[in-house]
Amino acid sequence: MALPLIEIGEHKISKLICGTNSFLGFSHFSYAKDTFMKRYFTVERIAEVMKVCLENGINSFLGPSDQKLADARKVVQDQTGRKMIWISTTYGHKEKEKQMEDIKWLAKQKAEICLIHASYTDSHLVSGENRIEGIEELLSLIRQSGMVPGLSTHRPETLLLAESRGYDVECYILPLNIAGFLCAVETNWQAQIIRQTPKPVMIIKPLAAGRVMPYEALSYVLANSKPNDPIAIGFMSREEVEEDVEIVNALLCGKGEIKLLYSPSKSLLETEK
Repeated sequence: MALPLIEIGEHKISKLICGTNSFLGFSHFSYAKDTFMKRYFTVERIAEVMKVCLENGINSFLGPSDQKLADARKVVQDQTGRKMIWISTTYGHKEKEKQMEDIKWLAKQKAEICLIHASYTDSHLVSGENRIEGIEELLSLIRQSGMVPGLSTHRPETLLLAESRGYDVECYILPLNIAGFLCAVETNWQAQIIRQTPKPVMIIKPLAAGRVMPYEALSYVLANSKPNDPIAIGFMSREEVEEDVEIVNALLCGKGEIKLLYSPSKSLLETEK
């Protein structure tokens, strides 16, 4: 079963998109894991995982303005003749001028979609005045550079503000997971804002950076979001790509099954030999 496609601007994005925190060494878990990921994920290894994504219907990746990602994307295109859609973000600079530099760099890399990073969006949110300082100029630059504009945020009220202000935004990024990891409010409130926002909301941290098992995590996110909300998951291997695609497709068909993990301590629970 092919993954559903979601329209963002003129682009059709797969329901699952490849996250890149693992590629860049952002584990949200430990310094040791960060260090391992940075050492392990060479450009070539990133490209290998991206190619497996393409084989399994994942046509997009979500990641910041990083040369490593640009290089891996080129390797994939050179080796397969296919280009993954780059749903890009700026990096977490608080200065508007640095945000503009990132936007211009991403435009040169021919990223298709560009979202202003949450570190800028949330630090420049002026709730009392219902505005995000400096955001209109940045969104305009994204549009003029030929990319689809969006906003990344960790604060769900940002979506309400941006919609009420009529900012030139075609998509959002917001965390959602059953553990509440990096969610600004209770998860039921976070989910309600996502469902009430007509535009696509790319859901990040669905597995709470490895704190929740894939079946439980994806069941929760799919049940608490809209059909046009992509889900970004970081993959470490071919097996993780294939497993998560299988789970999502099974859940979308209403036939989700969990493959139980085995360890010696489970021997007393076995009912069949």
